[in-house]
Parts: sequence; structure tokens; C-alpha cells
Amino acid sequence: MNELDVIWLTVKLATVTTAWLLVLGTPLAWWLANGRSRWRTAVEAVVALPLILPPTVLGFYLLIAFAPDSALGQLWQQITGSRLAFSFSALVIGSVLYSMPFVVQPLQAAFRQLDRGLLEAAAVLGAPARDRWLTIILPSCRHSFITAASLGFAHTVGEFGVVLMIGGNIPGETQVLSIALFDRVESLQFAQAHALAAGLMAFSFVMLFLLYRRGHGNWRLQS
Repeated sequence: MNELDVIWLTVKLATVTTAWLLVLGTPLAWWLANGRSRWRTAVEAVVALPLILPPTVLGFYLLIAFAPDSALGQLWQQITGSRLAFSFSALVIGSVLYSMPFVVQPLQAAFRQLDRGLLEAAAVLGAPARDRWLTIILPSCRHSFITAASLGFAHTVGEFGVVLMIGGNIPGETQVLSIALFDRVESLQFAQAHALAAGLMAFSFVMLFLLYRRGHGNWRLQS
């Protein structure tokens, strides 16, 4: 598998993962920012776990959950006709879970800073929830959405431990850039390894530089 195929698979994984992170993370961040449930702190801690948890730990338990003889693995096999472990779908699920705090926390912080008076006034004037989201919340938090999407995408591109545990190293299906770099080093192909490592480092720097330059870097991930 050449480097262009590896890059394409990595971009595909990061794009799909980021889309799911925004879909799932936005309502979760809203609930964490505004909820009053006694379970809120526990959920907040679970979301933040990947910030300090070794990725191989999460990968190990996901591998057990995705195994062909597990309930989830068998259900997936029945629905899709294919295995879950060591598949692209497994990479997406694992990446969503491991990158969740990089999307949820910036959005949660933004939602906490919203002007509640403005939202209450819109509600009193009869604006439905959808209109309040489209005309007030999304425009007010657009910078945080850019930050969340960028961090989720970049973190997925650089993830190694989780994707190795649940995806292995299957060319064309689960061999993303971080795995390809490990593979090149293991096979003593240091020239290719240098190229991949330098590319990943440059990508990470550019992403963070652009976020801070445009003023989207006023966030702090918390564990």
C-alpha cells in the first residue's frame, strides 16, 4: 500500500470520525453545560477519560467488545454480514470515543458562556428551539465549533494506540498514517518513516498555528 492510499484512508477516517463527533458531541456538550442531573459529573469524567487514559487500555476493552464471539460482535455480524474487529468501522467507533473530549470540552465551555437572557427573550417571543439554535447558538459558538472540529480531526489523524489494538495493520482497510509510520520503522524503512513523521508533525503544527492565529485557541482541555 503506497503513501497516497494511506493518506486517503487517514483523511477518510478523520472526516467520518469528526462528523460523528459533532453529531454526538454537540447535544452531549449542551447537556453537560446545562444539565442538573446528579450523573452529570460522572458523565463528564467518563468523557474526559481519554485525556489521561493510555489508549491501549481503551483499545483492549474495545477489542474484547468487538470480538466475533461477543454480543456486539455477533450483532454486528448479523446486521452487516462482516466482522467488527479489525475493520474500518471499528476504527471509527474507537476514534469517536477516544477523541470525544477534544470536541465536547470546547463546545461545553462555549455553551456555558452563552447569553442566557438572549435565549430566554427569544423563547418568550415564541422562537422554537430549532430557530434559537440556528439564529443564536450556532452563530455565537461558531469559533468553538471550528476549534472542536479541528481538534477532533487532528487528534484522529495522530491516534495510534487505539487504532492499532482494534484495527491492526491491514493495508487498504485499517493501515492509517500512524500505523504506517510504525510499520516503516519496524521494517527499517527509515527514509519513508522520516517522511511520514515529518508530515504528521507539520500537519499538527499548522492546525494549531491556524487555530491560535485566528483566535480559536482560547480553550483549555480539562481532565
